[in-house]
Amino acid sequence: MKTSHLAFALLIATGVFGGHATAWAHGDAANQVKILQQQQPSNAPGKSAVMLTVSYAPGQASPAHQHPGAVMAYVLEGAVVSKLNDEQEKTYKAGEYWYEAPGTVHSISRNASKTRPAKLLVWSVVDDGKPVTEPLKN
Repeated sequence: MKTSHLAFALLIATGVFGGHATAWAHGDAANQVKILQQQQPSNAPGKSAVMLTVSYAPGQASPAHQHPGAVMAYVLEGAVVSKLNDEQEKTYKAGEYWYEAPGTVHSISRNASKTRPAKLLVWSVVDDGKPVTEPLKN
């Protein structure tokens, strides 16, 4: 998948980092998601590895979503509140990280601060042609 095609998929709907019908976060997509690289690893035929950053403005949150592929997230700055599947909400601070298995329900993802920005480094492995993020199906 070309970077421009992935970028288009990420910008669908009202925000950023979206699949085909939802957004990662509210606001200006160009300032929130920055694709750092996308590769098709030679040892993983049919897969794409995507590395990007997600920037949250103070108080910003993402709609509930899930990822069709595996995701690893690392907090670069600030703090992010996250809730995965039936686990309790957890606040991750700069230097902390988490893993999401394919299909994990990410019902809460928001900046923990109303006054300071937060930024994530996200790495995902998805099937070629699949979006990094999909809307949560009811």
